Amino acid sequence: MHSTMMSVPLSLNHLLERAGRLFPDSEIVSRLPDRSLRRHTYAQYYQRTRALAAALRKLGLRKGERVATLCWNHHAHLEAYFGIPAAGGVMHTLNLRLAPEEIGWIAHHADDRFLIIDDILLPLYQQFAHLHRFERVIVFPFSGAPVAVRAGDPHEGEPAIDDYEQVLAHAPADFEYMAHAEDDPVAMCYTSGTTGRPKGVVYSHRSTVLHSLVGCMPDIWSLTGRDTVLPVTPMFHANSWGIPYACVMLGTRLVFPGPHLHPDDLLDLIVAESPTLALGVPTIWLSMIQLYEAHPGKWRFPPHLRSLVGGSAVPESLIRQFARHGVTIYQGWGMTETSPLASISYRKPGMEHLTEEDWFARRAMAGVPVPLVELRIAGETGECPWDGRSVGEVQARGPFITGSYHQVAPEPDKFTDDGWLRTGDVAAMDAYGFMRISDRTKDLIKSGGEWISSVDLENAIMGHPAVAEAAVIALAHPKWDERPLACVVLKPGQAVSAAQLREFLAGRFARWQLPDAVEFIDAIPRTSTGKFWKARLRERYADWQWPDAVPAASAPK
Repeated sequence: MHSTMMSVPLSLNHLLERAGRLFPDSEIVSRLPDRSLRRHTYAQYYQRTRALAAALRKLGLRKGERVATLCWNHHAHLEAYFGIPAAGGVMHTLNLRLAPEEIGWIAHHADDRFLIIDDILLPLYQQFAHLHRFERVIVFPFSGAPVAVRAGDPHEGEPAIDDYEQVLAHAPADFEYMAHAEDDPVAMCYTSGTTGRPKGVVYSHRSTVLHSLVGCMPDIWSLTGRDTVLPVTPMFHANSWGIPYACVMLGTRLVFPGPHLHPDDLLDLIVAESPTLALGVPTIWLSMIQLYEAHPGKWRFPPHLRSLVGGSAVPESLIRQFARHGVTIYQGWGMTETSPLASISYRKPGMEHLTEEDWFARRAMAGVPVPLVELRIAGETGECPWDGRSVGEVQARGPFITGSYHQVAPEPDKFTDDGWLRTGDVAAMDAYGFMRISDRTKDLIKSGGEWISSVDLENAIMGHPAVAEAAVIALAHPKWDERPLACVVLKPGQAVSAAQLREFLAGRFARWQLPDAVEFIDAIPRTSTGKFWKARLRERYADWQWPDAVPAASAPK
């Protein structure tokens, strides 16, 4: 017996056509460098995106070739999300927060042919242009200034410089989509590369459509066409968590913040455009709520605002702070390799009896696996039981989980023999299927033969009213192998001593788990995606000397 269903490939082109036909009046708002707002309808977006695809084909782009983007979040970047695949190309988002040398290495490793870039980022491009020669550089006049167009010189290795708007204006009118299979690539993103060289993850039509469908489910993002979405998460960071694809699929109103990501800029934009869903990493929301509470009455969050926060563990104290102002925070977990949505925290069936106190604790966990994704916790002797105590590495499998890296030989430390992705995150799974991430494997602290979670300590420290941010790192110790050092940033005008912080933590941790020392610093270094960069802290304190006598109360038994 055979299925009678049509064999129609999953395709981003279908989502684009759907947006143009069904949602012509939906709005896309982009904040420009001068903080003014530019507004487009989906009808205009549809026309411009197809023009971009036609123009790329006219310029000679062939199927499977890479077109890099070096852009902030705005309408033209969204046009690239769909226009490049529509032409048969692969969109490669370059991370503008990386060092120029690393951007150049990534562009060269991906063999990017064309580059679409914001005019305000041309100075950054000049710093790595010698590392990879693009054939064409298409400049989006984000600032409104004229683009200095020039013809390329192949003998000198100089790329042609084109004006993005002129490229669209002169695009052929008779565009037809490039034929494709659903497993053909549409986009690629490189991992952050805090250890070793970054690695390329390549997404397909199929994986991206499935990821979008799962994300829109009521218990996941609960995204509808009636929402207004503010993606603070950069569009070069795991495709802004896949939210742009889902919004176009549903005709959802989008508000792009452009380059203005300071807390006061974001609060002004939230008040002006009233989003119902905002996305960002915890460090963004930490600074935002601190500013919000420091100026009572200056801003007011719109009703029904909810926020999806991910990228690193979300402190329970942050969730409670926003709840006091009517904003619900949902924590999601994933990585570039998982497209990235892999789990989310929501009140699933069987949890109706939980008190609000219990639920706040659950919301600070990474949540349960989303549909189509399988997660397992691998310990030293096999798969860990879901008892909330057994800790091991999180491993993932599913139709939008990568099974390899671009032009990289298979690595046993990244994939298991039976085909699961080794995430490098350490966690426990409880009987409800809720995952509690306790650390990255490289950030766990092993003291006297026992493990200490730096994430648990950080989240608890950030619950102190005087603390703005905290990062805990492991430093070598002559007796106990490693001991925790807490690096703490205080809120303006606040004060607390190391002894007071230890006393604050004492009720939640065994004495031997508490940090032996606290360093008060001005700022915690961050990675290109806004996470705490503990490797930089470990470098800073590499020559740290512990006192000769460590208090017995703080040593593992």
